[in-house]
Amino acid sequence: MPDVVIVDALRTPIGRRNGGLSGVHPAELLANVLAGLIERSGVDASDVEQVVTGCVSQVGQQSFNIGRTAWLTAGLPLSTAVTTVDTQCGSSQQATNLAASLVASGAVDVAVACGVESMSRVPIGSNSSKRLGLGVPIPKSYFPQYEATSQFEGAERIAERWGITRADTDAFALRSQQLAARAWEEDRFAGQILPVEAPELGDDGEPTGGTTLVERDEGLRATTAEGLARLKPVAREDGVHTAGSSSQISDGAAAVLMMTADRAGELGLRPRARIVDTCLVGVDPVLMLTGPIDATERLLARTGRSIDSIDLFEVNEAFASVVLAWARETGADLNRTNPNGGAIALGHPLGATGAFLLTKALYELERSDSTTALISMCCGGGLGTGTIIERV
Repeated sequence: MPDVVIVDALRTPIGRRNGGLSGVHPAELLANVLAGLIERSGVDASDVEQVVTGCVSQVGQQSFNIGRTAWLTAGLPLSTAVTTVDTQCGSSQQATNLAASLVASGAVDVAVACGVESMSRVPIGSNSSKRLGLGVPIPKSYFPQYEATSQFEGAERIAERWGITRADTDAFALRSQQLAARAWEEDRFAGQILPVEAPELGDDGEPTGGTTLVERDEGLRATTAEGLARLKPVAREDGVHTAGSSSQISDGAAAVLMMTADRAGELGLRPRARIVDTCLVGVDPVLMLTGPIDATERLLARTGRSIDSIDLFEVNEAFASVVLAWARETGADLNRTNPNGGAIALGHPLGATGAFLLTKALYELERSDSTTALISMCCGGGLGTGTIIERV
């Protein structure tokens, strides 16, 4: 099979809930990134044969194949086909994996993977809300098979199984905020962020007629160990997770341009990394969030690599216990994990986060002059996404 290479990757800043990006229609938010990716990379948009988009809450403004709407909104060629997928939180990482598979199989030579989620405008769970009058997503016949749990409960059960304490989750949350703050202080995100001109909103949430330029991730907060210790648990009265050690509700979009190495050469484009391997695994839907463990183990087994051979890990911080349990089970070095902060500090715009993590990993490999990164996410319903990339 041909080598699949990443030529470019771009992301918006991550907006906080009801923050700077909340006035932007999600299709417009993604359109900005797609147009920016095409323009900056220098690829002719007509060479892009397929786009695969991740989005979780596909209802309202995020319905009707939002990836296709965004591509056309950006003024890009109508001949390019677009598919929007839902793999819960791992949607845009699975979009990346599917796009890479399309290229590797020879179905296309050039593809874009991307993701978007505006949780301010389309709240989490909107597409399965009882208020729609369309019923509930899980039938009664499911319950004899598996207990129905929330992601919050799954995170607490993971903490119990791996002996993770409130002190552990608070310490990890503080670390995420400190690393993200350092990343911005040291300009570690340089080159990967596309500023977004967004409508300015008044105190009532309505547009004022003006605009504001959103250039920075908005989730960073002045955080102390003492402040984290005072927060109340969010899932159980005696739970270990609080709002400070859980991922933030966010808005954002990101995109990755991939093609065969031969096609990049023909187009005069410089490959920046290659896709080594990808996977999607199923795990216990009751614990629900252990997917990164199984995905990591599968990728290492398939590629014949050891955990110590990986220079950088980007593992989504859905909850602190997810990453801590993953590190304990796999033996991964936390010092090489999420070195510029994760979703606890930066935010988690659901369907866009996978493409965010790929983008962050690519740029951090280059910044630190490292070689190999492993990216993984837990997903609602008991799934795990995985990708290994290697600089070329």
